[in-house]
Amino acid sequence: MSYILKSIYNAEVVIDDNCGVSKFFAIANLLIKEFNIVFNAKEENANLVDWNFNYKQQPLTLHFDTYGGVSIKTEHNSAKNCFVGKELGDYLHSKIY
Repeated sequence: MSYILKSIYNAEVVIDDNCGVSKFFAIANLLIKEFNIVFNAKEENANLVDWNFNYKQQPLTLHFDTYGGVSIKTEHNSAKNCFVGKELGDYLHSKIY
């Protein structure tokens, strides 16, 4: 099961906190194949990858950083946005392990 890190502004559903960027790309491919996700914005640098997408009409970000692993970040800290992020994060975690 994934876990959530919350702040006032957003929530982060951690899928795997001990992995490399290859797992990020495997999860991205899973999202594309199983949910027909289209990534609408991408930001990448040496230690960070953020790909934005919509799932169940909620804006989310597939996130990777060298120290924190792979997670789903919510754009808003609303109940619906957090619920959808957690639901997707739990599913992805179950598929990866």
